[in-house]
Amino acid sequence: MASIAAQVVLHPVTSQSLRVLNTTLGRDKLYRGLQYFARFFAWLLLSRGYKIQAARWDALKSHLALGRKLMRLGKFMENAQAVLRALATPGETGERVTLIGRQLGYFGYLFLDNIAWANNIKFYNLQPSTTQKLNKRVSQFWFTGIVFSIAHGLFKAGRLANEVKKLQGQAWAEKSAEAERDLRLHDLQVAREAVRYQFIIDVLDVWIPATNIGLVNFNDGILGIFGFITSLLALRQQWLAAAGKK
Repeated sequence: MASIAAQVVLHPVTSQSLRVLNTTLGRDKLYRGLQYFARFFAWLLLSRGYKIQAARWDALKSHLALGRKLMRLGKFMENAQAVLRALATPGETGERVTLIGRQLGYFGYLFLDNIAWANNIKFYNLQPSTTQKLNKRVSQFWFTGIVFSIAHGLFKAGRLANEVKKLQGQAWAEKSAEAERDLRLHDLQVAREAVRYQFIIDVLDVWIPATNIGLVNFNDGILGIFGFITSLLALRQQWLAAAGKK
């Protein structure tokens, strides 16, 4: 029995799981997945008349959401730094503009989200009407950030596709040059996969703030599934990063 327990505790999967959960981002993606699954499951239970059970899962969703806000305190400064770096870095105009728009959107979202957290824990009390306006503004900035992220992905995907096409159309006389081209093509393909991966996440996530600000009217079941899927996709990225893979 002790041997089986030791094998489970010392298993490589267990070790890698601990490496993922040892990072704030890894824990956040796990909690986010649980949060949105709870949102979906609470909706499902409520739609079938199980009000008491639904309330339990809804409470779990709310507490996970509040805990994740705590982990995001001060994170908006990362976006402020990203804006300054983007302004100082030359590049394709469309990509630079959309990247800056994305980072500014997330900066506003995370900054106001910190204020919302302080209000939620009663550290600073806002009027109900002000709280409602604040929460809507948070979602508006979140929505703006994702829309710019989608646009940035499209611009970047177009540029990478053109670079791949250009390289594939070139003929190389020397084997060393051809090997260098193949390496460059591999790097471009990896970059394209990353862009497509993020695009899928953004296209699913955008409906959450879009619903919050009234642009669409998706129910909690749909939004819960969308959020759960994108959380798993993001958690997979952290899992591969912990394994030293891309």
